[in-house]
Amino acid sequence: MLIQKPYLRERAVMYANRWAFRRNPLFADFENIGGNCTNFVSQCVYAGSCVMNYLNLFGWYYISLDDRTPSWSGVTFFYNFITTNQGVGPYGREVSRDEVEVGDVVQLYREDKGFYHSLLIVDFADEDILLAAQSDDAYARPLSSYTYDRERFIKIDGVRLLSEDIGDCFVSVYDGVAIVPGG
Repeated sequence: MLIQKPYLRERAVMYANRWAFRRNPLFADFENIGGNCTNFVSQCVYAGSCVMNYLNLFGWYYISLDDRTPSWSGVTFFYNFITTNQGVGPYGREVSRDEVEVGDVVQLYREDKGFYHSLLIVDFADEDILLAAQSDDAYARPLSSYTYDRERFIKIDGVRLLSEDIGDCFVSVYDGVAIVPGG
């Protein structure tokens, strides 16, 4: 039976603040092979959840550049995993703009590209949403400053795990020491 735990939004935002303008050495940089935005968002969500889903093709995990799922670094694959995940790891759903909180995700769409960019919500200012991203490195950049045709909002509702005794990855991943506790 799966155990539920909360998604720690403040940890996702802390991670984004620390790494938005530089690269955590634990993770490959996809900047020159399609962009690093979803890889960065996955790192942030991992910092807030400390649980990966190790299903080969349909899970959500990162061990190395050559051992990861498409959902870790691909915009559409990330959306598909988070919004359909019934197993271990973070899960969520597409929501309206007024339902999002810090630590949730925005994906941008352009007619010529489809959904092409993932960003993490780090704050709100007046009527705008402030975002962190990589590929176009930013922290607290207003959503209104981006050029896109439409957006979708992904609310991270929680995290499922198999055992309560999984350890806490936050400090090790935040400090760039290890991806998994004790790793």
